[in-house]
Amino acid sequence: MSEKLEKLVEELSTLSVLEAADLVKKLEEKWGVSAAAPVAVAAAGGAAAAAEPVEEKTEFDVVIKDAGAKKIDVIKVIRQLTSLGLGEAKALAETAGAKVLTAVGKDAAQDAKKKLEEAGANVVVE
Repeated sequence: MSEKLEKLVEELSTLSVLEAADLVKKLEEKWGVSAAAPVAVAAAGGAAAAAEPVEEKTEFDVVIKDAGAKKIDVIKVIRQLTSLGLGEAKALAETAGAKVLTAVGKDAAQDAKKKLEEAGANVVVE
């Protein structure tokens, strides 16, 4: 920092709070700017972000990871949960990572997971 700026900082440090506020007003008028605008925008943005609630997930996907040893039982459950035909349900059961149900409620997803696991499948709810 130059010597001139250091001297100015030292002089400004001696001002009282009221004198500093008066100085800010005079500089704003002289230069046609507002020192408070950036602070107000930052505070408003921070408050809005803090007030924004964390959105709780309401839609879930039921994904089959592995049909397990009882593939026929899993296919039957898939057919009960969906309107798929036998061939489509079989293909779904044999495809690791396939979504059995998409965008369903939490209770429906947990119920489907329970039924598929009882049939022998390895299932996750995402």
